[in-house]
Amino acid sequence: MEHRKTQRIKTISEFHRLRGLPKPEHPLISVVDYSQVLRPADISEINWVLDFYLISLKRGINGLLKYGQQEYDFDEGVMFFISPNQIFRIETEEKVIEEKSGWMLLIHPDFLWNTSLTTTIKHYDFFDYSVNEALFLSEKEEKTVNLIIDNIRQEYQANIDRFSQNIIVSHIETLLSYSERFYERQFITRKITNHQMLSRLEKFLSDYFSTDALAVKGLPTVQLVAQELHVSPNYLSRLLKNLTGQSTQQFIQDKVIEKAKEMLSTTNQSISEIAYELGFEHPQSFTKLFKNKTKLSPTLFRASFN
Repeated sequence: MEHRKTQRIKTISEFHRLRGLPKPEHPLISVVDYSQVLRPADISEINWVLDFYLISLKRGINGLLKYGQQEYDFDEGVMFFISPNQIFRIETEEKVIEEKSGWMLLIHPDFLWNTSLTTTIKHYDFFDYSVNEALFLSEKEEKTVNLIIDNIRQEYQANIDRFSQNIIVSHIETLLSYSERFYERQFITRKITNHQMLSRLEKFLSDYFSTDALAVKGLPTVQLVAQELHVSPNYLSRLLKNLTGQSTQQFIQDKVIEKAKEMLSTTNQSISEIAYELGFEHPQSFTKLFKNKTKLSPTLFRASFN
């Protein structure tokens, strides 16, 4: 297994120093012009952890961001979101691309203290999504977020007064709301990627149900399925809702019922034997779910084939 040094960057000032940038104008929030960022020679050999939020839009960067199980290529406008205490790695190529552009918004959690974002920022799903899917922006969408970033930069560069924090937080909330809207659009427009994910889910459940995994391990949990597909549980549920109208749990249950119908109609196993083989600890739980899904008890369903 590959072992890499992990380096934690605790403050925005430290980040500026390590990337060859001037001292930040505000210690708790900063908008960085990505074209001005210097990358350390050993950047690809280190796993990085930040103690602050990083929201970024990058274009024309010769490299990959490895974050969770996913890789992001920056050849097109890609926006991504990193929360404090999440590990990521950047792999670069020797070739230099002169037209690299974009920005990074750095927000220390202390800046959000006693504001509406103190807790709500953690509820935005794309801080989980970013582990598995970056946000690809259209030209129009990119202009929208760039304008918000300009407003944030102008506000903290002006004379700080008692209104500044709330105004900046309001801009950040607007940025996050637009990002949420754009992610919803991406769920709809990136159908090929989404349906590939659905195919992988179908295959995983089919393989799981064709072995003794159900009897040995029980019904697959949402967490297990998401882990196997290298996505977050929230991401998977939102994706399935858009594609099938079902939550992940409902999708799994429907697949179990399909298997149960097959066993009830083609075998002589008892209801209890089928329940245990499908991973239910108690036959009553199986009967309840089956009746809830089909409006028939397993016994009546089986009798309909006689």
